[in-house]
Amino acid sequence: MDVGGRRDFWASIRQDATRGRTILFATHYLEEADEYADRIILVRQGLIVADGTAAQIKAMAAGRTVRATVPGVSTQQLEAVPGADSLELRGDTVLIHSKDSDAVARYLLTQTVAHDVEIESRGIEDAFLALTADDDPAAAEYDTDSRSDKEEPS
Repeated sequence: MDVGGRRDFWASIRQDATRGRTILFATHYLEEADEYADRIILVRQGLIVADGTAAQIKAMAAGRTVRATVPGVSTQQLEAVPGADSLELRGDTVLIHSKDSDAVARYLLTQTVAHDVEIESRGIEDAFLALTADDDPAAAEYDTDSRSDKEEPS
């Protein structure tokens, strides 16, 4: 679709949704799902592995990164941050990866002199890969080796 046609298409879809219609899409274009879908369901090997809003799916898979300016803070002072999975200090800027970014932000804003707090989720593609990845490396190797386009040994 050209740009104008795509915009018209999505406007029509949104209009149908506001009228109470349920719209179901199966897509691999995850950015569009992230932007337009009220609910995303991820399926892996026939089983639902995630069901929620784009924000919920991204948080479920990868957590979020909280970035803040905290002048004069040391790594030791930040070890008390609740829910921090990892943290990195770059001068006065701290980056904290967490599955509970609300708790991290709340702590930074009430227990430190933090300012310029930003919360960023990882992308929907990162979440998709994390939630649908094959947990069995042998199975992944098998899938790669069983491709039909590989030459058979003679």
